[in-house]
Amino acid sequence: MSPDAMTNCQTTLWFSRYSPLLDQAIKAIHQRGYWAPFPEHPKAYPAESLASAAAEFQTLLGQPFKLQGVEEIGRAGQEQSPYGFALGIHYPQYDPDTLLATQQSLIGGWRDAGPHARVAVAMEAIHRLNTLSPLMAQAVQHTTGQSANMAFQAGGPHAQDRAVEAVAYSWDAMMEIPQSVLWQKPMGKRGQLSLTKHWHIVPRGISLSIACCTFPTWNTYPGLFASLVTGNPVVIKPHPDSILPLALTVRVLQEVLTEAGYDPRLVMLAVDTRAAPLAARLATDPRVRLIDFTGSSHFGNWLEQHAHQAEVFTEKAGLNTVIIDSMTDITAVAGNLGFSLSLYSGQMCTSPQVIYIPASGVTAEDKCWSFEQVADALVSSITQWIADPSQACGFLGAIQSEDTLVRIQQCREAITGRGSVLLDSKSLIHPDFPAARVQTPLLLALASQDQDLYGKEQFGPIAYLVRTRDTAESLSLARQTLSAQGAIALAIYTTRDDVLAQAENLAQDVAVSLSINLDGSFYMNQSATFSDFHGSGGNPAANTSLTDRGFVSRRFVVIQSRRPATAATD
Repeated sequence: MSPDAMTNCQTTLWFSRYSPLLDQAIKAIHQRGYWAPFPEHPKAYPAESLASAAAEFQTLLGQPFKLQGVEEIGRAGQEQSPYGFALGIHYPQYDPDTLLATQQSLIGGWRDAGPHARVAVAMEAIHRLNTLSPLMAQAVQHTTGQSANMAFQAGGPHAQDRAVEAVAYSWDAMMEIPQSVLWQKPMGKRGQLSLTKHWHIVPRGISLSIACCTFPTWNTYPGLFASLVTGNPVVIKPHPDSILPLALTVRVLQEVLTEAGYDPRLVMLAVDTRAAPLAARLATDPRVRLIDFTGSSHFGNWLEQHAHQAEVFTEKAGLNTVIIDSMTDITAVAGNLGFSLSLYSGQMCTSPQVIYIPASGVTAEDKCWSFEQVADALVSSITQWIADPSQACGFLGAIQSEDTLVRIQQCREAITGRGSVLLDSKSLIHPDFPAARVQTPLLLALASQDQDLYGKEQFGPIAYLVRTRDTAESLSLARQTLSAQGAIALAIYTTRDDVLAQAENLAQDVAVSLSINLDGSFYMNQSATFSDFHGSGGNPAANTSLTDRGFVSRRFVVIQSRRPATAATD
């Protein structure tokens, strides 16, 4: 790579340091095979860092969190760990107009820094976030309710992988545009027409990231880093229940920006409360030109309908669906689905929510298994997964919001007289955090006509087994609900080629990623960075994908200038 004119020695050094990694990332996004820039296992990180993380986390509790910003107008913070205690951290609050005016004034300088400097800053920040993974895991666990292992992986290296992926896509998109060219058109007897043309990557404006409470880093990093490296200042509006992971992120970015000689306020945190939300006000300000949102369909749809001045990228609720037609090993399938239903208590955007099973049963192991037998196999699988509470808490995690506990009860009551409870949700006592909100999955059985109950997402450890006439009806119902609600994930279990072909067509028609016959240790919940496209952008669950070229290319425009070529410019 041949850097453009850079006078900043620090960013020149960083770009040189991370250029090989960036080249690997670009190769990975084109080849789509397995590659990960950061190790996911805690043992790959310094033992002293792992050992001190819990104590370091404790030093943050009950204290003011310091960040660079504009003049403070107050402090806010009411985070409660799903594991049973208050964090007591207070974060700075700023006047929204002052915040946006400040960032607006910084756009020109950050634009003129150029792609190389911006990528260098981003990659150095991601590297530092990786070294911070043990502390980040504590912050993620105690704001989201993820288990300790998931919080380390999803909140740390997997989120950082997504960040590198976004940087690679952004860099690749920007480097497609040459900086300048001598344009010459033959004009016959008149000789040739010569122009010198220059092209400039120009950011759209302030970028607003509205984060979710369950995966604050994993879902926020792609938009954050794609916007930043394409020249846009970023305001991060965290969920009021999950601020700390993004506050730590902003602190790292501000430190790196300062060391590179740029204004740290290019990235700022906008903290609000449930009682006084800021998202709608920020999102409709004309200075905000990019919005990344993960959360409810209600507010995501509102953003798409009202934030007309901005490019809006949303990931919302959907109805992740499983169709069971036939299988070779019912125990393996039940084990895979049982774990998928249990992982993080169904609080993943890829968790299975509706499972269609024909009333006549399914073929497995050369015999027919009735609906009831398939249901029993799933119940037995989940029961085995959660049999040892101390181990179960290691993958169930804790319920992030008390609203989910209410939803479990509501869904249980709603099926009265129409369906049955196959497996009731129960509370478990966490061995390390007795006050944690730990719940096992709720598995409910309904008839195919009860679409008003199973036909929309019920976030949390809640899943429906739907009794259909046959696989044809399962496919038809899936088409209806996925077309209306969308989804991130669709799965099919079949040994029949014709059914598989129908499922492949269905997945393309409704624009949902398809998993086929997963019965081992890879689950439909999982999404592999640099290989899987998370969300298609083609159905109501998400209008974008993490991450593809469209996710980054809409964050900048290309402005050209041209003039007659002279001998000097020739």
